[in-house]
Amino acid sequence: MNRKYFLSSFLIATTATPVFKTLAKAVEPENLSSFKIPPYLKQGDTIGITSPAGYITLDQIQPSVLQMQNWGFNIKIGTTIGKRDFTYGGTDEERRVDFQQMLDDPNVNAIMCARGGYGFVRIIDKLDFSNFKRNPKWIIGFSDITVLHCHLAKNYNIASIHSKMCNSFPDDWAKAEPIQIETILSIKNALIGEQMGYSAPININNRLGKVDGILVGGNLSIIETLAGSDSDLNTKNKILFIEDTGEYLYSIDRMLWNLKRSGKLKNLKGLIIGGFKVKPDDAGEEFGKTIYEIVLEKVAEYSYPIAFDFPVGHQRNNFAFKCGVNHVLEVSENGSTLRSL
Repeated sequence: MNRKYFLSSFLIATTATPVFKTLAKAVEPENLSSFKIPPYLKQGDTIGITSPAGYITLDQIQPSVLQMQNWGFNIKIGTTIGKRDFTYGGTDEERRVDFQQMLDDPNVNAIMCARGGYGFVRIIDKLDFSNFKRNPKWIIGFSDITVLHCHLAKNYNIASIHSKMCNSFPDDWAKAEPIQIETILSIKNALIGEQMGYSAPININNRLGKVDGILVGGNLSIIETLAGSDSDLNTKNKILFIEDTGEYLYSIDRMLWNLKRSGKLKNLKGLIIGGFKVKPDDAGEEFGKTIYEIVLEKVAEYSYPIAFDFPVGHQRNNFAFKCGVNHVLEVSENGSTLRSL
């Protein structure tokens, strides 16, 4: 896609303005939601890197380590980095032990998941969040890490950061494209407590309106598969965002029917549709509906605002979203905006 199809700045919509802008310091969130907001980071704090899902090497995380050190943070590298058990970053037990140690270590102020893939659901029920509940810290990641975002929201009302991970940091910061730099910098700004603001272009399928509410969401297929489990996401009175990749249109249709039939689309404050990289239909098996038609069919009876083409998902413009934090979503004739409170 052409980059100009995506975002203009939340503050000033000009072609010379970068996609992401840091706004003023966030107001104190305790008065805005029932979610607990982990302490924001300051220089000298420590970010732990662990791989609770897929396999990744030490060399592959080095660009992220160097960049986060340049931001003024110390880095603790977990024991799963470089380990491998087929597709996983170590055995289930190795990944559980490493993540548990990061949760319990009082000197680790935030946890960066090194990559997604698959595997978090295999260890989530074996983790002990007792210390984490008393002393929460920011946990960062997306895709398979949606398991954790949903689990924290369901069980502990603790905020987390949905964003790119170590495997998305540019190898050479000086040669990186602006959109790559902006998305990575949004992680830093989320961690240090800046107010976040994003915008998306006009889409004729948008539904207009302005609402505020707690932001929740993540990968659609993960949210669907967690239904009925101890990590089942509660979307009532929330602003829900969804994204996915590598799925057929009929699969997206099926998953959205699940969300509708389970009540997850019924009492939303608003709905944000991020990136959807769709598999082409097999010849002779064309589904016959676009992603826009699939979504709008499921929400036809509801009246909340809907924003399509938002900068979140398995795509280059995947910005840091604070799950569990109050946001304002405004969808107008000029496009749509989302800002944290």
